[in-house]
Amino acid sequence: MPPEVADPVLLHAATRKSVAVFGAVRPQDGHLVVNQASCFNADSFQSFLQHLLRHRRKGRLQLVILDNAAYHHARALQPWLHQQRALLRLDFLPTASPKLNHQERVWKLTRRVVTHNRYFPLLEELQQAVLGQFARWDKPNETLRRLCAII
Repeated sequence: MPPEVADPVLLHAATRKSVAVFGAVRPQDGHLVVNQASCFNADSFQSFLQHLLRHRRKGRLQLVILDNAAYHHARALQPWLHQQRALLRLDFLPTASPKLNHQERVWKLTRRVVTHNRYFPLLEELQQAVLGQFARWDKPNETLRRLCAII
């Protein structure tokens, strides 16, 4: 930056608050399912899986591919998962392999489309912007289908 130009001023909200959002995308058609929670733990993850099961295609086993977050393996979750074994199966990616996780691609695209170079003075404004984008991706769509396509 030339010395005659004043230093830029960057606005930011000094906060450590966050919002927990679980998400899953169906690679075949780009259908996105999200569920907001207050934190990431076994109970909120089970709540997300229950929400996800409502989007299961009838007569089909739902396969969910996950990273290895501790709450994905929680003991408190195991009895419920055992009851749902005819409807739901969890498969885990190798450790430290975010490039294999389709949902990580969706999070990255969301940040690029919604939050990059934008100032949100309130956490609620950021939350509304992100959830608004998720609402636009609620139905099967070509953008997410192509993003998650296996080449």
